[in-house]
Amino acid sequence: MLPFAIDRRTLVAVGVRDDGVLRVASTFGDESVEVELAELAAIVAEGGLDGWAAYPLGVAWALGEAGADLAAVPGLDLVIDSNVPVGAGLSSSAAIECAVALALDEVWQLGHTRGQLARVGQRAENIAVGAPTGIMDQSASLLGQRDAGVFLDCRSLEAEVIELGFAEAGLVLLVIDTGVKHSHATGGYGERRASCEAGAAALGAASLRDVTVDDLPRARDLLDDVTFRRVRHVVTENQRVLDTVRVLREAGPRAIGELLDASHVSMRDDFEISVPELDLAVETAQANGALGARMTGGGFGGAAIALVPGEELSRVQVALDGAFAEHGFSAPELFTVTPSHGALREP
Repeated sequence: MLPFAIDRRTLVAVGVRDDGVLRVASTFGDESVEVELAELAAIVAEGGLDGWAAYPLGVAWALGEAGADLAAVPGLDLVIDSNVPVGAGLSSSAAIECAVALALDEVWQLGHTRGQLARVGQRAENIAVGAPTGIMDQSASLLGQRDAGVFLDCRSLEAEVIELGFAEAGLVLLVIDTGVKHSHATGGYGERRASCEAGAAALGAASLRDVTVDDLPRARDLLDDVTFRRVRHVVTENQRVLDTVRVLREAGPRAIGELLDASHVSMRDDFEISVPELDLAVETAQANGALGARMTGGGFGGAAIALVPGEELSRVQVALDGAFAEHGFSAPELFTVTPSHGALREP
């Protein structure tokens, strides 16, 4: 995988309490939630966390699983503020998890590495929130660097920083937020993960990581059509990541557009996680000067991204506004992002 952090931020302010209570509040909700840290494991076991507070509270629980004595650490007040769009496929949940994990690790003096904190965030989302997501978003949020991607091996969790070179090449990354909301904790994401696991098992592989493009003819013979297409997406997407890293090194960022385009087609047709608004965003950007475009995130809504030469940005934005109006869709939110550093303590 080749994610990167963006210059939208989630901020966590921390105050130490003199009791064992963890209280979380946010600027995007009126309610605060309080729990006794010593009771957090039992609350999670009973499925007692819900809403946005499940993310920060889930991180505290996962840190307890990773060795923190939640009955001994000090209580805390956490206030969260974020300008990462929710439900847009830009990893707003991982941003909360990683900001909270980094803050709690420091205040509680736990000494975890960033890789370990990424696993804490994933564990929180999988168990406390109930979303069967991978570790990509958390890794990008913690390991990202300026104008660089994180070349991530999700099996070994080895990560290498890959220079993107967008700034030097005069390229901007335009986010097209369709406003169609999605949730990883429901439906489609879990179904597709289950299909991939079933496909790998039928092929005798521990995971689709062990399946290559050369194995696809055999997969077509063994699998039903839907499972085969789910498998084909993952296998070809893995290859596209390798190809993108190679092309970035050999030819630079202006040469990766076709790989972005192919990725969207695969997500649309094989994984079937796009929606009409995303397809329109991608097609309109491609037709009006973008080098490449694709949906981003878990699908079923959210945002698309387009790699655009700086001089073409206004043209693409005007075309998108016109196309969405013509099709009767709500106007998309358009903004540019910059590959950025990951979570840190703000001075």
